[in-house]
Amino acid sequence: MRLRWVVALLVLATAGLGWLVVTPTAAVRQGPLMVMIPPHEGLLGIANRLLEAQVIRSRVAFVAGTLVRGAPRHLKAGEYEVPRDANAWAIIALLESGRVRQHAILHPEGATVAELARALEAERLADVDAVTRVAADRKFLDAHGIEGPSVEGYLFPDTYQFVRGMTAEEMLGKMVQRMRTKLTPEIRARARDMGLSTHQLLTLASIIEREAIVKDEQRVVAAVFWNRLKIGMPLQADPTVQYAVAKERRALSRADLAVDHPYNTYVRSGLPPGPIASPGLGAIEAALDPAPVKYLYFVASDDQRHHFSTTVQEHNAAVTRYRLSRTIRR
Repeated sequence: MRLRWVVALLVLATAGLGWLVVTPTAAVRQGPLMVMIPPHEGLLGIANRLLEAQVIRSRVAFVAGTLVRGAPRHLKAGEYEVPRDANAWAIIALLESGRVRQHAILHPEGATVAELARALEAERLADVDAVTRVAADRKFLDAHGIEGPSVEGYLFPDTYQFVRGMTAEEMLGKMVQRMRTKLTPEIRARARDMGLSTHQLLTLASIIEREAIVKDEQRVVAAVFWNRLKIGMPLQADPTVQYAVAKERRALSRADLAVDHPYNTYVRSGLPPGPIASPGLGAIEAALDPAPVKYLYFVASDDQRHHFSTTVQEHNAAVTRYRLSRTIRR
């Protein structure tokens, strides 16, 4: 390989182009630069883009260098970060390698598809509209075995590495596949033993995820919901109403709590039609292993924890204390 480079340099030097290939541009000397090479771009088109991005000195020298190296068909599309002080030789090698820039996207526990869509758009990886469309596309859902109305709840919360040029289908598909690997046969079997389909498990776990702020309360919150389900009592989970009225994490009004909507668990008993967010493994495990308690109610005791009650009288007293504490803090 080294001999090949030496021969290439001699050929270019003979043509008077050698210094244009081995000398970095002024812009590259100042720091890394980003350049996007679209799919199916020809060699001349690539050279034009690199020149416009100020990462090469000469189109002719870049094309000649690529031809001498025998690499014109090996240059790969994608978004590249050209390192500081890289010359044309290094850039040709970079495009040959296909080492495209990775974008780290965090999809945290309890996040929604809408929040993910905004994160992807902020990184200029996909438009919000494109993500929203794919998330509810019946063909996409059927292809991934999702029985619900959207991909909500089927995206495993994690940090993902995406590259510019990936489609919304590819990115969401990767996240669905991650969830599928986490839902082991043992987890699915435990869900069936408790009378839950995978869809119902993710639905219940997503509500637990959004209600329990601290992890050590997840099993207790799960117990409250299981206890309510067993006696036909509405779940009365605020996050489901927030999802119904598109308020995400904002405070609800009395009118919101009364809205007639399939996801409003104040007016409809049982589980909503599907998950409301992405549950983590902790919430999934909590749904399958609720705490052995008889609580039916809970209310916030501070910004993170809840007070749990068995009777409505005890619950009402806890609600009064919470409202009083908020008034005092103000």
